[in-house]
Parts: sequence; C-alpha cells; structure tokens
Amino acid sequence: MLCEVCGKSQATVHYTEIINNDATEMHLCEDCAQKKGAILKPHFPLADLLSGLIDFKLPLTLKEEGRGKCPQCGMTYSNFKKIGRLGCGQCYNTFKESLAPLLKRVHGSNEHVGKSPALAGKAMRTTQQLRQLKEKLQRAIQREEFEEAARLRDRIREIEKKNEAK
Repeated sequence: MLCEVCGKSQATVHYTEIINNDATEMHLCEDCAQKKGAILKPHFPLADLLSGLIDFKLPLTLKEEGRGKCPQCGMTYSNFKKIGRLGCGQCYNTFKESLAPLLKRVHGSNEHVGKSPALAGKAMRTTQQLRQLKEKLQRAIQREEFEEAARLRDRIREIEKKNEAK
C-alpha cells in the first residue's frame, strides 16, 4: 500500500486520528508520518531518567551549582546530573549523601544483598548475621525493649566466642 500523502513510498505507519468522536485513518510512509507528527522519536536516555530522579528531594547543599567536586577526577555534581554517570570510583564517596537516596529509589535499597562467593561462604554469612543482630540490638534499645536487647546481646557474644575459638 502506498502512502496516502505523497503516493510514492510504501505506507508503514497506520495513523488513526480521532477528533470529536470522528475517526480518520491514514496510511503513511515514515517521512510523511514524521512531518504530520504521527511518529515521535523515542528520546529517553538513562541520563535523563537519573537526572529526573536526582532532583527529587535532594539536600539543598548538593543541589546548588558548584557544590561537591570529586577530588580525583574533577566531576561536579551538576555534571553528574547532566550525563547520568560518575567519573570514577571516588565519586561514590564524594556524592554519597545524594547517591544514597537515589540508589534506594532506583534499586529499592542502597545496600547490596546477593550471593556470597563459595570460598567465603560461612565466614561471610557469620559476619552478615552479626551485623543484622547488632542492628536489631540497636533498634531494641531505641524501643526500650531491654529483655529483647539482652537476648540479642547474648546471642552476639555467643557467635563472637565461636569465631574467636576458630
């Protein structure tokens, strides 16, 4: 089927326009469809997505132009917002205050939770278990649940003694 506008090229876009409940269907080539505005070229780079997320509830100190510059590569926070990529590993520390909420929004967490290497398995699991127990202990203390806190403290000591014995 040929384009209904130019009559020269193959119609690859089937465009339906509805105005006041009147539907008009057109068969257009790509060029004519683009001129008519029936084709919107997708423009959704990752940098734009990150930039939109970055501006959402950030600390004012880092939102200001010229604040936060990486001492290693010279990347500024405003450059990061524009291109959506950090310049080096040190940038993570430099922009830590702003990256934490961004990573949490994008990934659901700002802490990696995944598989442990097979060789480090048991030691890694023990370390992780201790960290989790210590976090629970802090929460129990804050909520003034002292019996639970004492139980957690004893469990932590027990695990640490086992580790020392090895």
